[in-house]
Amino acid sequence: MLKIKKNDRVKVIKGKDSGKSGKVLRIDNNTGMIYVEGMNIIHRHTRQRDQNKPGGIIKKEGPVNISDVMLICPNCGKAVRVGFEIKSSGEKSRICKKCNQQI
Repeated sequence: MLKIKKNDRVKVIKGKDSGKSGKVLRIDNNTGMIYVEGMNIIHRHTRQRDQNKPGGIIKKEGPVNISDVMLICPNCGKAVRVGFEIKSSGEKSRICKKCNQQI
């Protein structure tokens, strides 16, 4: 189970966008990279494919290493470390290390 999932709010703690926060758009498990909304913007130069899709410079999110972000707890609103708790039913859940609430 990953500590960060899709649609989580995260805060970037390292790199050119440090201090900013955004929503996780997607996660690449093979490379350990995540794509955060509005972070690490890259410019993609594209050619015109047909009349409907004009060419130009497209701005989109680039990958950020998963170790360079911290989860923002929805309960306390702070950037926190994530722990795991195994319930008596055998279900594993994520918990906030600051407020000990389930995420």
